[in-house]
Amino acid sequence: MKKIIILSAATFILAATVNAQTSEASFKKNSKSQRSESAISKKKKLTKTKELKKPEGTEVSSLAKQDFYQRYGNIPGAVWKRTINYDQVSFTSDGEAMTSYYDANAKLAGTIIQKKFEDLPEDSQKYINEKYPGSNKEDVAFFNDNELNTTNIVLFNKEFDDEDCYYVKLKKDNQEILVKVKMSGDVSSVILKN
Repeated sequence: MKKIIILSAATFILAATVNAQTSEASFKKNSKSQRSESAISKKKKLTKTKELKKPEGTEVSSLAKQDFYQRYGNIPGAVWKRTINYDQVSFTSDGEAMTSYYDANAKLAGTIIQKKFEDLPEDSQKYINEKYPGSNKEDVAFFNDNELNTTNIVLFNKEFDDEDCYYVKLKKDNQEILVKVKMSGDVSSVILKN
């Protein structure tokens, strides 16, 4: 009888130990899973872009101007205007024509710097020349995104993701194509006009 009681007690202790270890492992797994899901959720919130909010009124925001002067200083010849989506300022810095775009909250969304086709990565130039032979390279611009602002940029009536990249506007006959060249060298395009 003692053996049965001792055996039962040992079985009970063994079962309790296994159950505790399983519960602890399950807790650790769930806790790790929850932390991972929380990190993913946080990352999605950070990378999710804001819906493009239109500035109110007709006057350029004084806060946008203040931010511009803090970033670039007092640049002679800077021209401000309010558009449907942004307050924008066109100016020349270090010999390059630039336009900075400020969102409805007077936060810098990004700056476009006028470039030449030769400024693109060599592989991208070659790809564009082969894929679009005979096309005129009408406009080449580098978009320098403000990574701290998730507002997307609207160019050529198209909304683009937040990332530094080149844009090349090509024209052949009546067709206009906008080619996007990522910093990695990847090239993609959208038809603007057929």
